[in-house]
Amino acid sequence: MTRTTDELSILCHESAVPASAAAQRGFRCFKVRGPLAFSEIGVLDSLAHPLARAGISIMALSTYDTDYLFVSEPDLEAAIEVLAGAGHTIHRGGA
Repeated sequence: MTRTTDELSILCHESAVPASAAAQRGFRCFKVRGPLAFSEIGVLDSLAHPLARAGISIMALSTYDTDYLFVSEPDLEAAIEVLAGAGHTIHRGGA
């Protein structure tokens, strides 16, 4: 959850979003295997840059231990191919 002077943003499971709420739906999540040390440089860039070159939009979330990338459901398979092609290992898993 983030709050600025302009907005309140809450990232949560889609099933928890009220139907009346203004929301973007239909995202899939990639979790970067962590924990990541703060001294590691370029982790998010190594993921975001190939996706941007492929025209795939992302939303990124960083936590204390790791990073998460969200892509729209229709872009999921293309994102997996792009990330694998960039040398990343993709593990498909559950929630």
